[in-house]
Amino acid sequence: MDPIVGEIFELVKKKAAEQAAYDRASYDEIVDETVGYFKEKGKLTDDDNEEFIKDQLSEMFEMLQEEAADK
Repeated sequence: MDPIVGEIFELVKKKAAEQAAYDRASYDEIVDETVGYFKEKGKLTDDDNEEFIKDQLSEMFEMLQEEAADK
């Protein structure tokens, strides 16, 4: 996993927990918001493949659900 993807996923997990948002639509929305946040802060640039990053995060949805179920 790309380090930036891991960093984004950690923030996505935190936001999902705060909002108790564990359905697919909410997850996708949080991913979009978080990727936008990383772009605003300069951690992602136009040179980064945003769609690839979002695809990787999309595949991690089940990990989020599993972690939430363990709590």
